[in-house]
Amino acid sequence: MKILVTGGAGFIGSHLVDALAKKNEVVVLDNLSSGSEKNLEGMKVKLIRGDVRNVEDVKKACEGAEVIFHLAALAYVAESIKNPALADAVNSGGTLNILECARKGGVRKVVYASSSAVYGNAPGLPKTESSELSPESPYAITKLAGERYCAMYEKLYGIESVCLRYFNVYGPRQNPGGDYAAVVPKFIEAVKSGRQPVVYGDGEQTRDFVFVDDAVGANVLAMKKGVNGIFNIASGEEVSINGLIEVICKVMGKSIKPKYAKARAGDVGRSAADITLARKKLGYAPKYDLEQGIRETVRRI
Repeated sequence: MKILVTGGAGFIGSHLVDALAKKNEVVVLDNLSSGSEKNLEGMKVKLIRGDVRNVEDVKKACEGAEVIFHLAALAYVAESIKNPALADAVNSGGTLNILECARKGGVRKVVYASSSAVYGNAPGLPKTESSELSPESPYAITKLAGERYCAMYEKLYGIESVCLRYFNVYGPRQNPGGDYAAVVPKFIEAVKSGRQPVVYGDGEQTRDFVFVDDAVGANVLAMKKGVNGIFNIASGEEVSINGLIEVICKVMGKSIKPKYAKARAGDVGRSAADITLARKKLGYAPKYDLEQGIRETVRRI
């Protein structure tokens, strides 16, 4: 089967490509703004260096594909707040380009990378797929727009779609550098170097961390199963940021206290997922709890 993975040179995308390329013909579309060719080393894939905002790039990448995994995005809340127009162009506009080329190119199914950010700070935990939505940032709004586009294209044009609402995915190949780096690699790097991890806020905000191999498994199930719709992809465990640092220190045999800084705009206070629907309809069953996932991440760095 020929498969297109947008953002396939990135963190989650490259792990997905690694899993798919063993039995499929895989094409990657990536502008390498945050991904890296190094992430694809040793994999039998075709890399097209292009941008989802460019229709011609998307057309070229879509040729002959039966399934598209659409992961390319401007993926940071803080960056979307600084540049909402860019977030909209890449995330909303890029998704529309993918769906249009899928419609015209006869693509059977699109698996779309959405985000738990669509829930925002709406009341009620854990979040189910039918929970109230309250996006708190341009990033969250663009992810929700992508979901709505997928639903519309399925209804109007018959393109099957599965939207995976990722919670906090972590694992090897996740970039620890830069202002917008995810907390897990940033904290691991700090603890490894003997520095205090910087926590924005009081550290009592919670997240549902999911190991990247489990997220990849969910994508493969979304392709294989004859189901459509929206699914939470998480571990089902609510952990505070302070608790995360404790686990990282335990795994790495260190004892380092965090340093606290002012909370950032757009951050969600508490986040926890109900993954019942994904278990039932996709057969999704996460294999890693937080400590196991952190151990595997540290081992494979």
